[in-house]
Amino acid sequence: MKVSLFITCLGDLFYVNAGKASVELLERLGCEVDFPETQTCCGQPAYNSGYHENTKAAAKNMIKTFAHSEYVVSPSGSCAYMFHEYDKLFEGEPEWREKAKSLKKKTFELTQFLTEILQVTDVGAEFNRKATYHTSCHMTRLLGVKEAPFKLLSHVKGLELEELPNRQDCCGFGGTFSVKMAAISEQMVDEKIEHIEETDVDLLIGADGGCLMQIGGRLDRKNKPVKVMHIAEILNSRGEG
Repeated sequence: MKVSLFITCLGDLFYVNAGKASVELLERLGCEVDFPETQTCCGQPAYNSGYHENTKAAAKNMIKTFAHSEYVVSPSGSCAYMFHEYDKLFEGEPEWREKAKSLKKKTFELTQFLTEILQVTDVGAEFNRKATYHTSCHMTRLLGVKEAPFKLLSHVKGLELEELPNRQDCCGFGGTFSVKMAAISEQMVDEKIEHIEETDVDLLIGADGGCLMQIGGRLDRKNKPVKVMHIAEILNSRGEG
């Protein structure tokens, strides 16, 4: 099975280890992974800010970049879902809309791909730690990936996973929301941190770089002894912790 990795901007710049872990994990499970070097930003920041026409250039580049891929897999539910939005973006352009639909059908978030396409729930991981898991908004509410991360984490040997209170609540990132509405965003992430502290863990696991950056950054600023890690790193582990 051939897979093209869609790394995303945050993955490329800030969460390199999550990208590496994704590749190693997929290869271990028998996939042939390639990395199309013409990939750029998916256009989500511009799209969410209402600049739809400006988004089209980025969208067309990504459609062309992954045109010949069998599957496209991303360690980000938010960015994977943006490929689904291309269908609406090109509503008035039939040729590009068909290409967008084709990309949508073969694009998956990492845990979604593992459980739905490879039909694997136990990847042979071992991670000896007590942790909790944050569910990101786009991944659960828009992409519809809710149970896959928990199915995979439940089979990680040595991992003690605590339920995060109000896990469905947004962390306050929301892309440009955290910039435009900084004061509200700060209150939201502080509330998220309060719930993390209720679990009495020192590790937060997530599947979206934006959420990890938002929560991890705030944890650092408040000098909280809680580390954040991407789920790909946990699933690729073999006894760390």
